[in-house]
Amino acid sequence: MRRVLTTGILFTDHYQLTMAQLYFRSGLGERPARFEHSFRAYPDYGTHQAGYSIAAGLAPFVDWMLQSRFDASVADALRSLRSGSGGAIFEDDFLEWMQEIGGFGDVSLWAVPEGRVVHRNTPIAIVEAPLVMAQLLESSLLNHLNYATLIATKASRVVEAAHGGSVLEFGLRRAHGFGGIGASRSALIGGAEFSSNVGISHELGIPSKGTHGHSMVQVFMAIAGGELEAFRAYAEVYPDDCLLLVDTINTLESGVPNAIRVFEELKSRGHRPVGIRLDSGDLAHLAVRSAALLNAAGFADTSIVLSSQLDELTIWQIRNQVVEEAPNYGLDVDQMLARLVYGVGSRMATSDGDPSFDGVYKAVAVKDGAGSWQPAIKISDSPDKLALPGVKSLWRVYDERGIATADVISLVGEDLTRRPLEILHPTRPGVGRSLEGSQVSAVEALLEPVVTEGKVVARLGDISEARSRRVADLARLDTGVRRLVNPHTYHVSVTRPLLELKQTLIQAHRTG
Repeated sequence: MRRVLTTGILFTDHYQLTMAQLYFRSGLGERPARFEHSFRAYPDYGTHQAGYSIAAGLAPFVDWMLQSRFDASVADALRSLRSGSGGAIFEDDFLEWMQEIGGFGDVSLWAVPEGRVVHRNTPIAIVEAPLVMAQLLESSLLNHLNYATLIATKASRVVEAAHGGSVLEFGLRRAHGFGGIGASRSALIGGAEFSSNVGISHELGIPSKGTHGHSMVQVFMAIAGGELEAFRAYAEVYPDDCLLLVDTINTLESGVPNAIRVFEELKSRGHRPVGIRLDSGDLAHLAVRSAALLNAAGFADTSIVLSSQLDELTIWQIRNQVVEEAPNYGLDVDQMLARLVYGVGSRMATSDGDPSFDGVYKAVAVKDGAGSWQPAIKISDSPDKLALPGVKSLWRVYDERGIATADVISLVGEDLTRRPLEILHPTRPGVGRSLEGSQVSAVEALLEPVVTEGKVVARLGDISEARSRRVADLARLDTGVRRLVNPHTYHVSVTRPLLELKQTLIQAHRTG
């Protein structure tokens, strides 16, 4: 495959190009337009639900956008497409015009930075560009931001469930093709400490982590002396990084005793073993029993890595079981929990339970012939699908405790410093709040300029900064919203001028 075609500007849907040609024919192609990316619902995993999401995918999307070009090879590919009658779908004058434009050099982009908590039905990315190019961005923007936000959200929930325990991401083997790269990156933004994915970890400046598989032990069992010799061979090559997978034969009767024997040999040579990994069986029970054996042998400071289809609920259940069982074996509960490390693979890389993110990209304003913004609206029988029109801003309001109490969407230019601050429900008439000065500690603008007319104006791609944003935002998010099951509803509100604009447009369109 020619990657310039499959991953470049034609990494899009057919209908984006047919609309682009229609705008060209109608004389609207260069008309400035604004589109917004938002999502309609938090991930719902069936038995448990998210009450917030974590923004991710912005840096890879901007990188794609600024490298994608509409060149002769792209024009030739589109020229080959035929209509039902056999004629060309895309005419030469349109293709030549697109080659003259070349790429996305006239695009401006505002977005909520990666790592920040974001909420449903709020504009988390805004594109302003000539109509044709703004339209062509839709499919790739949704592809990059939706999936990344989905995985970062899942990872954040897993990390929250671990309550300070280390989380390792190793879902590459079960991820969807090269989506595994984005999954690893997003999991790191979502709070995973390390990833097994070597390439993206290196690019992000984070060391990759991993140990050995069952296959190594199986090989030694077949031809080279068995499990003990496999462990010895691994310890010989990696004496300062020795973490042994102990469940190939029998965890408590073979794996852990053999690991302890090798650890003693390492210790006698001046090395400190890292720990063991459990990948099957009753992980909580085996972790407790293994810890008791390790402690008795003098290895209370070693880690116990747990893996095998973990997610946030499984980790929560494991921790609860450990709390109950650890005292039965003379173990200190806090020390036992502190040594646990959670290796999370397929269920995080695929967002098990809800594998897609309900993100949308809608036109909200187009400039008229006089250069004034005219609001655009989608009217739907479903209230959640009714997009808010106009040129807007997004704010986060913090209460007197410094806790986020609402995300507020306003028209650009509105003054949110005035008190009382009136905020209204976007779809329920008469529902709202009036916040006095004593009830508001801060109002923060969430959207930041990222690209201005094709030039990057923001610091992008720093994973440590994204992680810090997530930690800071979660610290200011009500614990009820962070619950793993049936989270409290976070308030998303609008200002009165925006609500009145929406209602005016709806009435105008319905009455013709």
